[in-house]
Amino acid sequence: MLKREELLKMFETAGAIRHGHFELSSGLHSGMYVQCALVLQYPRFAEKLGQALAALFSDAKIEAVVSPAMGGLIIGQEVARALPEPKGTQGGGVPALFVERDSSGMMTMRRGFSLKPDQHVLVVEDVWTTGGSTLEAIRVVEEAGARVVAAGALMDRSNGKIEFEVEAQSLIQLPIANYEEDDCPLCRQGSVAVKPGSRFVRTAS
Repeated sequence: MLKREELLKMFETAGAIRHGHFELSSGLHSGMYVQCALVLQYPRFAEKLGQALAALFSDAKIEAVVSPAMGGLIIGQEVARALPEPKGTQGGGVPALFVERDSSGMMTMRRGFSLKPDQHVLVVEDVWTTGGSTLEAIRVVEEAGARVVAAGALMDRSNGKIEFEVEAQSLIQLPIANYEEDDCPLCRQGSVAVKPGSRFVRTAS
């Protein structure tokens, strides 16, 4: 099992942990931003992280992995690859599906993906801040008639505040202060929050 220091070194090597003033997708402000895409762009890092996250659920029966797009796509694929193949499958391994937002902003399952009744599902995300995307993915899976047996993430930056109704484990707990915009000390200092993501990565490269 990889140690916390080894895991963090991968993130730091890839420049995936950034410092500044950011507005997160949750609307909260923070002085630190974790861009998992920057570490997951390296296949060998992604493979190791997927194996380490999958190992946390070695005792669970998992027949499919479902991830919220976009952040969970790569790590969901790698976790599914690392899981043992369920009996009765066709040699392709554990399927890695994803849910995505439709034009109204609702998380939904598209592209011909489907789940079987009572199929055992692990929901995988890259980072938990409020846990909102994971909760939405769990809802989609349950509405499809499958069973969410656990949820996992590469990184939990919620300071332990998130409560899921299923077993939940993350590889790294990285407590980072988050602020409502009206209560943000960085804003009070006069700096302007940057919305990180694909646009931010391009301008920073």
